[in-house]
Amino acid sequence: MSFLEISAMSKSYGEGENLTEVLSNINLKVNEGEFIAIVGFSGSGKTTLISALAGLIKPDSGGVIFKGAEIDGPGAERGVVFQSYSLMPWMTVAGNVGLAVDSVFGKKSRTERKAIVDKYIDMVGLSHAADRKPSELSGGMRQRVAVARALAMQPEVLLLDEPLSALDALTRAKLQDEFADICQKEKKTIILITNDVDEAILLADRIIPLTPAPKATLGPDFTVDIPRPRDRADMNSNDDFIGLRAEVTSYLMEVGSARNADSERQINLPNVVPISKDKDQLPSTYADASKSVREERFLEFSQLKKVYPTPKGPLTVVDGFEMSMKKGEFTTLIGHSGCGKSTVLSMAAGLNPITEGAIILDGHHITEAGPDRAVVFQAPSLMPWLTAYENVALGADRVYPNASKAERNDVVEYYLQRVGLIDSMHRSASDLSNGMKQRVGIARAFALSPKLLLLDEPFGMLDSLTRWELQDVLMDVWKRTQVTAICVTHDVDEAILLADRVVMMSNGPNAKIGNIMTVDLERPRSRKALLKHPDYYAYREELLEFLEAYEGGANPSQDQLKSISEKSAERIARQKKSSAQLTAAE
Repeated sequence: MSFLEISAMSKSYGEGENLTEVLSNINLKVNEGEFIAIVGFSGSGKTTLISALAGLIKPDSGGVIFKGAEIDGPGAERGVVFQSYSLMPWMTVAGNVGLAVDSVFGKKSRTERKAIVDKYIDMVGLSHAADRKPSELSGGMRQRVAVARALAMQPEVLLLDEPLSALDALTRAKLQDEFADICQKEKKTIILITNDVDEAILLADRIIPLTPAPKATLGPDFTVDIPRPRDRADMNSNDDFIGLRAEVTSYLMEVGSARNADSERQINLPNVVPISKDKDQLPSTYADASKSVREERFLEFSQLKKVYPTPKGPLTVVDGFEMSMKKGEFTTLIGHSGCGKSTVLSMAAGLNPITEGAIILDGHHITEAGPDRAVVFQAPSLMPWLTAYENVALGADRVYPNASKAERNDVVEYYLQRVGLIDSMHRSASDLSNGMKQRVGIARAFALSPKLLLLDEPFGMLDSLTRWELQDVLMDVWKRTQVTAICVTHDVDEAILLADRVVMMSNGPNAKIGNIMTVDLERPRSRKALLKHPDYYAYREELLEFLEAYEGGANPSQDQLKSISEKSAERIARQKKSSAQLTAAE
């Protein structure tokens, strides 16, 4: 008999014509002490599934059997951690955890209950913050409280509904490592709902995909046969990890592609030229250099510095950022929160005044915002009362004043088609999903025909599977335009997929460039192709090692950074040699 079993469970919402069948014939057997990760797309019914397991909703048919008995509601033997923290804002960390302990262990003495509270607060590393309220905690710390609260109830089964998905990628990675350690200590039966394949492999014994809704059901099992403890960086040189990651990712991409097959119609991009901005005079200091080498030094950051006034005195966020880019180059900026990535981007956009130094684009000194630069922010920033078409047309109407209405229409429709929205272009922005809204933002940016495309964590608010889709959309549109681009990201895989060079920022304040990694991978690129590339995981490991060196506000020495680069160079050379030998043998 299975410890926990889901038997022929189905669940729908609505009635009649509005009926939506979310889950269909879900079957799963879980052994005691097993860690199951269920991965799927947004809207595939993952939260509905976890709510049914928790006894918070009743299935239409089938059910959940725990230790031989069908569940009929919530129970203390099943602890739940949701994506939102759901903490009592007026209570301290200890108070929030104590609330759960008191409800389950009311018969224990006050001293015993306090010992339980203290044990689990310490386990999640929050002993120093036990007397703080949620408003005084970071997002990562709040989620630690939610985990401590669930564990303190000492449940037999722990249900985790995307507990880390609301966090930035670097905080998420840190908590994944901590959570792996906690899981080893507690030895619980765990079901984790996630959209992150790496998170699933790092933590689980089995990975089971949930196919897209409607009528979502479970796909094939993938066994994670990698010894514990699992080190995030070391796994990049583990053949079992590389193979499993490719299998799971390929499966999810295939079912996602089948879901999102878009019809296309032939649209030719008209030969219309955007307005240019020539009024700025290049400072004499840079005039000579820019005249002769503009193709090679199309974009220049020269000793860039940004200082903000604060009540405690001037705060230097970025200090001495120095870099040049070729025309058509794609660069990504990566680093820990607070390292000045977005500050650099906002100065390049002309949205944030430069304190010292200069940014020169195609021979012109950037002093203010202009149509020669397009920006895609983390939030899509659309006019909600306008349609997708009208949001893109706003920019096109401004930058192509000499084009006919038909030519501007072709520009708008061309880029909406490229991002897969030609059939939804007349839908109101307010009716679009977050992923669709960001597609509109990408189409609007490219429709400006900018000299420089600036992307500030454009997919940071999306689940990782939707992010994969939009990264491929971005790459597809970029390869047609070859626009010079800079993308700020927290995502190591995104940084490698998109870039010709990855610029790694040191910690702030006084942040500067810590290291630059050239990504020598052929284009055009796709995530599926990179998963099979022998050098991909070497680049990945170098970035992870760099980020770990700066973890917790540390500033490593030049020798440490040099060691990371040397190890990476040796690894890549070794992999290339192995690949060449394999090719010769074939």
